[in-house]
Amino acid sequence: LRMLQGALQWSNLLEQYFLHSLPLSYTDAKALEIRERARKLDLDALKANLSHTSSSAVTCSNQEVFLLIVVCSSPENRTRRNVIRQTWGNATGSRGYSVLTLFAVGKAAAASTQLEINEEAEKHRDIIEGSFIDSPQTQTQKMLMSVEWTVTFCPRARYILHTAQDVFVGVASLAGYLLSLTQLEDIYLGRVVHHGVPDRDPQSPGFVPIHQYPEEFYPDFCHGSAFLMSQDVARKVYVAAREVPLAVPPAAFVGICAQRAGITARHSSRFAGEKHISYNRCCYKFIFTSSDMREDELFQDWKETSNGEDCSLLETYYSLVVPCKADAKYSAHRVAFKSTS
Repeated sequence: LRMLQGALQWSNLLEQYFLHSLPLSYTDAKALEIRERARKLDLDALKANLSHTSSSAVTCSNQEVFLLIVVCSSPENRTRRNVIRQTWGNATGSRGYSVLTLFAVGKAAAASTQLEINEEAEKHRDIIEGSFIDSPQTQTQKMLMSVEWTVTFCPRARYILHTAQDVFVGVASLAGYLLSLTQLEDIYLGRVVHHGVPDRDPQSPGFVPIHQYPEEFYPDFCHGSAFLMSQDVARKVYVAAREVPLAVPPAAFVGICAQRAGITARHSSRFAGEKHISYNRCCYKFIFTSSDMREDELFQDWKETSNGEDCSLLETYYSLVVPCKADAKYSAHRVAFKSTS
């Protein structure tokens, strides 16, 4: 049992070692300035200058929230939001700590869809709505809006998970991991993308002009399917964002802001990135995310993993060694900068 326990915890301990022990990377004057401005943010001034409607502001204003989950969603995808509300997004607490799930959307292009969004927001009080039309070209704007809303209306959220609407989130395993951390600031965690290359194809919807971002590579950033920030990082990203072009993809945008604030993206293999992980109950009780989830899979997998029955060390170890792998049928021909809408 001791050998199994050691093998099971090895990767987790290694990730925590790098998270805890590496020196802070802010050394230049600009990073120090961003960090100081973030520390002194005037929330009242932010509330007076909003770039979004605040239909969900009341849900978080005075709450102590341990984990805030913001799902980047598309206006017309009401069915998927309802599935999330009935599955992993239904969790309001874990191990005695509060969890809150909200949805970030832009305005719908169709008037009928916008009316449905208005009704949905009134009913559930869990939608953050932008003042821009939701489209592939406004996904980075949506990400910035989400960060701005978090800093303004949920300043007591200790951790913030940004995730796509096709993702399964293991709320209990993620919360348990966060409770084990000893470093409580500068947390920017996910599946790290190294040497991401800007899209220079003028015909591509993700085209990034050289004059907008002249560098050959993006700095290391956490894949946009799901990544975690501590509250102080959200503030620093918000402050740094004023000088970062919205033309870059959402996840790369956050990575650029983080780098300018002296924050390093930290890797965790328990985030699946763009990959769909083949289902195994004990595996899904251990990982943080799996992508490309169908709605029926969300229902079934959530039902089985939330039944309260723990996995033995042997079961968990076996699930990680053999079945807990990316499903090849979901992984082919995919790109790192997939839209998180």
